[in-house]
Amino acid sequence: MVLVIGVVAVGMLGALQRQLIYFPDAGPVRPAGDAIEGARDVTLRTADGLELSAWFIPATGTEDTAMAVLVAPGNGGNRAGRARFAEELSGRGMAVLLMDYRGYGGNPGAPSEDGLAADADAAVDALAHLGYPPHQTIYFGESLGSAVVAALQARRPPAGVVLRSPFTELADVGAHHYPWLPVRALLRDQFRLLDHLAGSEVPVTIIYGDRDSVVPPMLSARVADAAPSLVERVVLHADHNEPVMFGSRVAAAVERMARSVG
Repeated sequence: MVLVIGVVAVGMLGALQRQLIYFPDAGPVRPAGDAIEGARDVTLRTADGLELSAWFIPATGTEDTAMAVLVAPGNGGNRAGRARFAEELSGRGMAVLLMDYRGYGGNPGAPSEDGLAADADAAVDALAHLGYPPHQTIYFGESLGSAVVAALQARRPPAGVVLRSPFTELADVGAHHYPWLPVRALLRDQFRLLDHLAGSEVPVTIIYGDRDSVVPPMLSARVADAAPSLVERVVLHADHNEPVMFGSRVAAAVERMARSVG
């Protein structure tokens, strides 16, 4: 009986695993201009036929870097929760595209690794139409988004990449939190970040908190150790979702990257 219960439990977790990975705020998001002065709504058109809403925020700083930042968020919330961070980047002379994945922020579809990859490709296309091709763009990935942009930079190399709270691969995070489960055998969405960085010549900055309870700091450190073109490692005394992880010190690291490659 115990064996049967265990098999059933593992089977349920396998079937429902994406509900344990993605935590979208699917509610509607107000217009960009109501949230951030000067911002506007843009539409991302994916290769598989979805139209996704996003926000574009022009640079407002006195010293324009002529660069844009593509912000790929983590696995929770929606773009409204990154508005302050976008304003911080904009004030430092960088245009910003705040994307939301499928299933997030009122967007159609359901998230998956392949789906998020298609969404990121659509965001790069949108920025190019706005005058910021990849060589004038910094890809910023937050947590799960770090794996999204690590894969993206291998397909469409940007000027630089900033990874905030990255992990080696999703199975390593799952095994840390669920050591009693056969995580590697169950996972459908792998997000093998290190595989995508291997051999990359794109400049990379790694940022992580030394008290992160979501992504173990040792995993972020391993990413930094293995990054072939590491520019900077920034370690903050913080947990995963503390305000400092969305604040000026993170934005300053993005600005340093933008100015060093611009």
